[in-house]
Amino acid sequence: MHGLINRAIQCYVRDTHGELAWKKVARHAGLGFEGFETMLAYDDAVTEAVLTGCVSILGRPRETILEDLGTFLISNHSSDALRRLLRFGGVTFTDFLQTLEDTRGRGRLALPDLDLPDLDLFEISPSLYTLQCRFPIEGAGHVIVGLLRAMADDYGALVLLDHDGESLEGEMILIQLLEMSYAAGRSFQLAIPGAREVDGL
Repeated sequence: MHGLINRAIQCYVRDTHGELAWKKVARHAGLGFEGFETMLAYDDAVTEAVLTGCVSILGRPRETILEDLGTFLISNHSSDALRRLLRFGGVTFTDFLQTLEDTRGRGRLALPDLDLPDLDLFEISPSLYTLQCRFPIEGAGHVIVGLLRAMADDYGALVLLDHDGESLEGEMILIQLLEMSYAAGRSFQLAIPGAREVDGL
């Protein structure tokens, strides 16, 4: 598992539950170190041990932790790069959904060895979709649910999301679009704030 993913779990625990909670999780997982390096690769078993430690130390179900992690990845300001990557998907939440299948490829353009969930979107009707998620870590679909919920808020859309179980093809997520302009979304600019403009561009 890419260190960036393990580091995201670490930051989620540390920022939402405190440094002491993370140290307890690391000890429970038998890491032998206190923090992950973002550019290193780790065995999938290490990630599983950390998630098991999160369940034990935080006293919350794995599914809840993973969904909160997905929300954290979008709402936390230190993760703004991921939010920007996803917002490039389109002007509306529907546009964004239509580009989800490209997320894995876009991520690998930035980091060739980054393994993101494999996503397939199926349109049942203009307001109803199912999203299929495949990833080595069990429950990754719950991370996607949390991420989609945060992105819906980001776009100002009212959306119902439901993790619809697992099959041999992967985890299934049901997405029902209720209102695309339910609230004012977060502001988003194509240019990175603070970046200097180049004359003639």
